[in-house]
Amino acid sequence: MTKDAKIALIAGVGEGLGGAIARRFARGGFATALVARSAERLTRIAEEIESGGGRGVAYVADLREETAVTKLFEDVEKELGPISVAVFNAGAFYRASILDTPADMFEKVWRLSCYAGFLVGREAARHMTPRGHGSVIFSGATASLRGGSHFAAFAAAKGALRQMAQSMARELGPKGIHVASVIIDGAIDNAVTRERLAERMAQLPAGGALKPEHIAETYWQLHHQPRDAWSLELDLRPAVEKF
Repeated sequence: MTKDAKIALIAGVGEGLGGAIARRFARGGFATALVARSAERLTRIAEEIESGGGRGVAYVADLREETAVTKLFEDVEKELGPISVAVFNAGAFYRASILDTPADMFEKVWRLSCYAGFLVGREAARHMTPRGHGSVIFSGATASLRGGSHFAAFAAAKGALRQMAQSMARELGPKGIHVASVIIDGAIDNAVTRERLAERMAQLPAGGALKPEHIAETYWQLHHQPRDAWSLELDLRPAVEKF
């Protein structure tokens, strides 16, 4: 890859939204660095992208480890080229009464949903700022805006991630770095959600859950917004979702 190549790093790639974002950028001509802890899953998605004529490279990394994230960005830039868009899509969904939430679980959710986002966002900024351009996009949720009953750990992490993104946007925007959050207000239609929330998903009307590929289109559009019309936050929800 040349230094002018289009590179997208997607941190938190699975069969749902992360994979859909990677496929969308690959379809748009980007070399995609796919990041997660599961080598088997990453390899499968990378091979699918390659078979479709795109460029997908798997990188196994624990996004909660500072040295691992630092090395990840160094490796991707060395092997693929300068990263022009970094997406943080990792997270730990957790639902329990505050009475029954273990302290170590609260910290675990925060580390994957917020602290890891800080590490990815900071490394992206460190690489992009000297070049004067780039996008950093964070995946948010309903919990980014309000804490629902039984979602204390998840809301604390997602709310903090949103505030961090706001701080980054205000600091880095004048330096040419577009920082944005996508607030996903509703259930995402993927295999994990259908398994974990089977009863809720069965009760949804037609079009009641967000399609990963439709969400991914918003990430693509965010990266391509002109500098005189940047969005900090975009909220997405099904037409039938109450809000």
